[in-house]
Formats: sequence, structure tokens, C-alpha cells
Amino acid sequence: MGTATLTIDLDAIVANWRALDGRTDASTETAAVVKADAYGLGIARVASALRDAGARKFFVAVAEEGAALRQALGPEAEIMVFSGHMAGDTDLIRGLGLVPMLNSIEQITRHVETLPGARFGLQLDTGMNRLGIEPDEWAAIRDIVLPRGPVLVMSHLACADDRDDARNARQLRTFREMTDGISAPRSLAATGGILLGPGFHFDLTRPGIGLYGGRPFADARPVLRLSLPVIQCRDVASGEIVGYGGSFEASAPTRIATLSAGYADGLIRAMGGEAVVFHGAVPCPLAGRVSMDLLTVDIGHLDTDPSHLDILGRHQGVDDLADSAGTIGYEILTSLGPRYVRNYAGI
Repeated sequence: MGTATLTIDLDAIVANWRALDGRTDASTETAAVVKADAYGLGIARVASALRDAGARKFFVAVAEEGAALRQALGPEAEIMVFSGHMAGDTDLIRGLGLVPMLNSIEQITRHVETLPGARFGLQLDTGMNRLGIEPDEWAAIRDIVLPRGPVLVMSHLACADDRDDARNARQLRTFREMTDGISAPRSLAATGGILLGPGFHFDLTRPGIGLYGGRPFADARPVLRLSLPVIQCRDVASGEIVGYGGSFEASAPTRIATLSAGYADGLIRAMGGEAVVFHGAVPCPLAGRVSMDLLTVDIGHLDTDPSHLDILGRHQGVDDLADSAGTIGYEILTSLGPRYVRNYAGI
């Protein structure tokens, strides 16, 4: 094995979608969030597998992502764009039949003026202060915009990863105050919101990170295996250093394996002091700093030189790796670089 290999289990992604779909009742539709190239795992293959499993609505971040998704899924899928109708998006929205989630009076005006009669959704700000129409603005325009027939009215929870955070109930209350009585379908829950329970589900849920094996969906099936080839092994004497800055100094004679991957491949430099890789089920600690293209690993406790070591797999998921770097699983997933050979298992 001469190249680092990222194996993506499409069956696991589909199983996670079905499990989250199973958390809601039959009146609630489950969409799929495939923005950022399906969280770095390949939008065409991932979305096609989810489409075949029954997903009919997909969310992307920007219109350009919608173009790649439309090419993969064809004309039938409904593709929603979180960023709405940005300046310059009109031709893509028109030509590809995208549904922008309009976030402001400016976007509503742009959409109505440039694409009269075209489908759209609305995003409301219920307290996250990131995207969406604020309550005062909504009160001023709702009776003007609702008769135009939005296909979805949504908002986004800021703290759903923590089910005990009181701000979840506060946002739910605000969303209800802004939307109760409207005829358009409603959506509030992404993965975390689904796990908060039926009161957050409304007409449509939008799981993202849970599809790909990440928190807070503790029951998710693992999706990834990332196997890194060993370039070279060497003996290191007590007192010798390994890597830039000499941050690792051997306290006893040991053996070091140098692996072909680094922070250019999304293996974040900050994980150097805490992360491990695995030889089967045996953990092997990183030794020294993560560099651009290389990792160095202490394998002195192994009885053979390995040909490869796994940094993601059954024994270590994206959140475990993220913990070692002081970040979140989302960043690990979306940083996995283009030099990995991507293999798809299942389906």
C-alpha cells in the first residue's frame, strides 16, 4: 500500500439516515444535508446512495454546490440552498431548479424581481444570529411573503448538541411564535434537534453530521476508515528526538514509523501531542509534531513493522480524533484532503 486510503461505507451512511428517519413519525419527512461535498466524503456518491434509500430533499450551502448535486441526482431531487439567493446566483437557480432559502428582505426582493414565480423557502432567525429574517422583520413582511407560497419555512438551533441547554426551548418557543398557523411546511431540527424529540421535528428534519457518524448521534454506525502507509521504520536511542522542534524525546530505546500523511491532508497539527493510530486493535501514539506530509509514530511495543496504520476506523472515530486536536468532528471530516485514494464500500 503506497497511498493513504480513505474507505467510505455508504451502507453505514444510509443506515444512519434511516435510523434518524426512524426517530420521527410518518408525518415528518427526513431530508439530507450534503453541503461541503457531503462533509468531504463525495457529494455524488453519498447523495446518490441516500436518494436510492428514499431521501428526496437535499440541502447544500451555496448554489455552486447545487450544480454538482443536480448533475449527480438528475431533475427529480429537490435541492435547497442554505445561503439563499445571493447576487450572481440567479442563472444557477433558474437553470438548475434550485430552491433558495431566503435569509433577508434583500434576498426576498432579489428573488421576486429576478425570478418571479420561482420556488423558494424562508429561513428565520430564532436566536442564533447567523442567518435568517429576524422577528421584527418577519412581523413586517410575513403577510406579504407568505401568500407567495414558500415551500419551506425553517430556522436553525444554536445549541442542540446539548440537550439540557435552555436555549433550545427558547428557540423552539420563538419559532412557534413566528410560524404557528402558517400553511407552509416547517423545519427546525438538524441532527441534534432530531434527538431532542418530537416537539422539535415539525414537517421536515435536516440531518447532517449524524449521517456521517458524528456527534451528537451516539448510535451512529462508523462511516470511515483512513489507512496510512508506512514509508520507513527506524530505531531511536534513548535521548534522541523525533520531528520538528524536538518535541518528542525518547525516554528509552524505541522504534519509530513514518507515515505518509500530514496536515496538508487534514490531519491537524494540534493533534500531535494526543492522537494515536492503530495497528489492528493496538494503539500506537504519535511521536512528535504532525508535519505537512508526514506523521511519526512510536511502534516500539509492536512485534513487527507494520505496512500501514489506521487513524480512523473501528477503534477511533472522527470525534475521538477531533478531541485529540481540541476541535470538532466536522472539521476533521471536511478537512480530509484530496491526496487520499477514496474507496466506497457498500450499496
